[in-house]
Amino acid sequence: MSTPPTTEFATVTDDDLVTGEGVALDLPPASLGVRMASGLIDVTVTVLLLVVVLVVLSIATIGADAALVDAAVVLLSVVVFAIFPTTLETLTRGRSLGKLALGLRTVRDDGGPITFHHALVRALIGYVEIYAFAGTPAFFSILLSKRGKRLGDYAAGTHVVRERVVLRLPSPAPMPPELAGWAAGADITALPTGLALAIRQFLGRADLVDPVSRDQVARSLAAELTPYVAPAPPRGAPAERVLCAVLAERRERDRRRLAREEELRRRLWTPQG
Repeated sequence: MSTPPTTEFATVTDDDLVTGEGVALDLPPASLGVRMASGLIDVTVTVLLLVVVLVVLSIATIGADAALVDAAVVLLSVVVFAIFPTTLETLTRGRSLGKLALGLRTVRDDGGPITFHHALVRALIGYVEIYAFAGTPAFFSILLSKRGKRLGDYAAGTHVVRERVVLRLPSPAPMPPELAGWAAGADITALPTGLALAIRQFLGRADLVDPVSRDQVARSLAAELTPYVAPAPPRGAPAERVLCAVLAERRERDRRRLAREEELRRRLWTPQG
């Protein structure tokens, strides 16, 4: 059987947000007011950046062909409204300047760190709902969503959480030694976010369930899990141990990916001698 999860008070740090099993889901969603304040900072920075870029462009293209100037304006607008926010959120693991100032972070719906794809989708749709329509769609979307999701969050499968909080974090599911080899070679990329969250919630509360119900739920979740894992779990492996192995391996893969991204950031930002 899996090791009983323990609970302790912990201050949330970057490491609390990198687990593929969704630790960040224990963090409270950012409120409408904080999201608006964060968004206002980001919009202000973006508009100022656009103004600076256009002023520099107008000076640099004095006497240039009008068609060339128009093309340059379009290209620079793409850089300011799409490439800049996408790159920033990717490199900072889900934080824009506004989020950094107010202690917010964008995470996947399963609580894991966002990738370039998530950041790009949010930036592209953000241009329409924030700049093209003056933020009206984003305002009502955040207002009506339980997690405070704007349209870009729905499309990307993300939401924004407050990370400067103190909360109880359950210990992550340990890797069963006898299943480590299988899990390391298994393809678990197709595991749905909702199922991963259900498994995590079950393992975090398993000690509170009577043994019969615990075994039934574990078997049910393992049956749902099997179509999304290849090769299938070893025959005869206890269902709960299989669930632990999948979540532990998912967490480890997220950790390795983030380590690679951190190394890339270090190389990009460290001055070359």
